[in-house]
Amino acid sequence: MDVTATAADYLWFEDEPAGLAYAYCLTLVRGLSPPELLRRLDARPESALTGAGEVTEAAFGPRYRDGRQLLAMTGVGEWTLMVEANGFVGVHTKGVPSWSSGTTWVAHFVNINRVGRFLWTEDGVTRVSFDPLFPDDRWGREPDALLEPMRRVGFHLGDGGPEHLSVPAACALAEYVTGVAVTPELLGDTAFTCGSVKP
Repeated sequence: MDVTATAADYLWFEDEPAGLAYAYCLTLVRGLSPPELLRRLDARPESALTGAGEVTEAAFGPRYRDGRQLLAMTGVGEWTLMVEANGFVGVHTKGVPSWSSGTTWVAHFVNINRVGRFLWTEDGVTRVSFDPLFPDDRWGREPDALLEPMRRVGFHLGDGGPEHLSVPAACALAEYVTGVAVTPELLGDTAFTCGSVKP
């Protein structure tokens, strides 16, 4: 795999109109369609939504004040992209090992306190995981498997680095692992298949 995208290509995400970058989780799952992934997550079906703006508005609305998490999904080639506003299902420590059985699962997450996680799991086994703000502290079966791509997409290893690049760099690293480019048009114009779970 070659690194083509870098953090510079995802600077737009920080200013994305729906405000996802403030608290989000983006997950890419290979080989499962949105309906298949919803079934695997034992999700309750919800009405379809168009664009990240509708997803964010709905996620903070009254329907999800009971602790349920809205999941919005779309197919991108052989992958399904799952979008969560203010969610963390994609990096759920107890759930991902079983949900990722037989597939590749790549997710990155940041909450309102800027606590984050990048996660690459293959068939239930975490290969690499780290907080994008602290990329030197990695764990998993192969914690150094992405070391060179991490440097090339824009993570500063061993010397700190600009905090504002951590989310764009995570986006670029997810594209490196999956080959899926998340674009403003994809987030803004897609009709998402939706469901909800209680993490």
